[in-house]
Amino acid sequence: MYGLLRSRFGLALTAIRDSEVAAESQGIDVKSTKLIVYVLASFGAGLAGALYYLSNLRISPDVAFGVNWTAFTIFIVLIGGIGTIEGPILGALIFWFLNKFFSDYGSWYLIGLGLLAIVIVVKLRAGLWGAISKRFNLHLFPVQRRLKYVKGEKG
Repeated sequence: MYGLLRSRFGLALTAIRDSEVAAESQGIDVKSTKLIVYVLASFGAGLAGALYYLSNLRISPDVAFGVNWTAFTIFIVLIGGIGTIEGPILGALIFWFLNKFFSDYGSWYLIGLGLLAIVIVVKLRAGLWGAISKRFNLHLFPVQRRLKYVKGEKG
């Protein structure tokens, strides 16, 4: 993902996200770029579904299309941090840890996950990774483009 976002294609995706009209005026083929993204996303979803099937050796619609998948995904992204690559990775590790050690508590476990998500969203608006990167100025995968000011240079 880091390589994709830092590439020319990633810059085109950022331009499309900001303004489709402006991106098209700069020579980006918006329709074909969106088609490529949809194909890549569907390939990734299909691969994830295949791996899930292989790990359980069966699949049923009530499990595969349950609301838990959406809730857990939102939880992972919210506690980790939105807009970074590191945030969802950290969120997934935290979710795995909490799931591994506290899932035996049934619905209390889910209530605890919800309360944790609420506390993190209220107290740390950028998520855990956002707080860590802000405090320590740590960026493992910097995908944002920033202007760099060089002292003494006119421009």
